[in-house]
Amino acid sequence: MAVLISWLALAATLYQLYLQRTHNEKSLQPLGQIDLEDRQGHLYIHVTNNGLGPMIVDQLLFLKDGKPYTTIDACLNLVRQSYTAIAVNESVRKVILPNSRLVIFETRFEKGEEDLHLVRQQLSSIRLKVVFRDIYNNKTTIERDFQWFARYAIEEGQQ
Repeated sequence: MAVLISWLALAATLYQLYLQRTHNEKSLQPLGQIDLEDRQGHLYIHVTNNGLGPMIVDQLLFLKDGKPYTTIDACLNLVRQSYTAIAVNESVRKVILPNSRLVIFETRFEKGEEDLHLVRQQLSSIRLKVVFRDIYNNKTTIERDFQWFARYAIEEGQQ
């Protein structure tokens, strides 16, 4: 009888260990989100981690006209010094801590509505795919197109 109770206690302990591991894995998941901003001459694209665990970014993939690119620079016809951008690849991975963000693209315009319109137009034809994982190596992918930047062009064309 004592041996049976010992085996049952061991099984209950192992099951409790499994439940604790599953709970920890779910609790420490990163929740990725692609944020776009276009306000008062400030344009940016950020990847934000709204989860409780670190977000390990393995790949950024930009899609333009059906072709994949590893950097946003290849998708834009802009002077490189006019904006901030980041590249992520196999040799350069980024970790986004909880409640933090990674700047994918950012620029500011003091004046020049024409330049702002040009950047909006170029960004609107791009789609971003972010491949990331958590500390338990569970991979996740998020995607968003940047068509949102074209909303002013559409409004101007309708007037």
